[in-house]
Amino acid sequence: MYDWVKAFHVVSIIAWMAGLLYLPRLFVYHAAAEPGSAASETFKVMERRLLRAIMNPAMVATYVFGIWLVLLVPDWMSQGWLHAKLALVLGLTAAHMMMAGWRRAFAEDRNARSQRFFRIANEVPTVLMIAIVILVIVKPF
Repeated sequence: MYDWVKAFHVVSIIAWMAGLLYLPRLFVYHAAAEPGSAASETFKVMERRLLRAIMNPAMVATYVFGIWLVLLVPDWMSQGWLHAKLALVLGLTAAHMMMAGWRRAFAEDRNARSQRFFRIANEVPTVLMIAIVILVIVKPF
């Protein structure tokens, strides 16, 4: 059972990370589009579908399979690497929620942020992902 749960956890993470890396890139292009333009309206549809159809379910699945893994291997709860990983996962969740808010602002034509802001925001999930992978694979503490 452990291998199946781990496999689905990894698949869920990949889908979630794909969205966390792609959505801010869409925001970069959307920020350059004139509100109300055909391009802006297309970005709104793409952003909504990405968030609701891929990112939200993938985040929930990541949590479900992650919790299931911890239930299968309860000894992990006493290991520092897991605590650090969970803190970083909360960071990914916060980034996800912030992106949902930015998507809402774009949907209502009230985005006030620049392309540069979204380019920088695009790096946050990457840095968190690298740290999480290192913690899980190396288990430094």
